[in-house]
Amino acid sequence: MSEGSEGQVSCLAHREGDTVAVAVQDVEPGNAEVAILSTGARSEVQVTEHIPLGHKLALTDMANGASVIEYGEPIALTLRPIVAGEMVHTHNIRSTKWQIT
Repeated sequence: MSEGSEGQVSCLAHREGDTVAVAVQDVEPGNAEVAILSTGARSEVQVTEHIPLGHKLALTDMANGASVIEYGEPIALTLRPIVAGEMVHTHNIRSTKWQIT
């Protein structure tokens, strides 16, 4: 993510260090404003595809098998590499909620 201007927020991340944010409106490819709820910090991410309202957006590049972080906690593992600005959903991650360790 890079520092953004004070524009309209398109996506919200819960904490600094989260690797995903949630779209608070339909987001089209191009620059999107991201706000961090825990700090109020804002930045921009270059969106690569349509992200529907309520879906997750990658804030950073993530390698295959990487932890997806939301709320400061790992919530899933990637099934393939994901680039910043791409939609994060069941086609490219799997939940760790029921994973046996």
